[in-house]
Amino acid sequence: MMGRQRRCRWAQPWTLLLLLLGPRLLVTHGWRRKGDKNSENTNILELYLPAVVEYALHMYNLRSQDMNAYKVVRVLRSWLELSEQKEEKGLVFSMELQFARTRCEKFDEDIDNCPFQATPDVNNTITCFFTVDTEPWKTEFQLLNDTCLEGSAE
Repeated sequence: MMGRQRRCRWAQPWTLLLLLLGPRLLVTHGWRRKGDKNSENTNILELYLPAVVEYALHMYNLRSQDMNAYKVVRVLRSWLELSEQKEEKGLVFSMELQFARTRCEKFDEDIDNCPFQATPDVNNTITCFFTVDTEPWKTEFQLLNDTCLEGSAE
């Protein structure tokens, strides 16, 4: 009986803790060498690049003289610009994107589901380089640079 009481006293703090915490998951933090910027940049790109690409495409379609909308075919290259200026709060992304012309007009409702235009006599593919300054957690974007081959968005 005495051994049993000891066992209960030992288990009691853990049992009480589990009851107080309830069915919560314990959070563990991944270990990464300090200064491992490449891995950190990759995580930032994976998290925020889709929104930045969407913004760049939106700006291209707004500025384009073409009545048809363009969609992203693929991201050719992308990277996070490293800034030495500590007062910058946002992130600066650079990317090279390939767009293709769609059958839809640029102000149509559902451009995401619009098929690409397949006309052999017209060059429907455009490659553009963009640099965007952003605070994606605030949904604030600023286009710093856009340069396109096969026509410009301006």
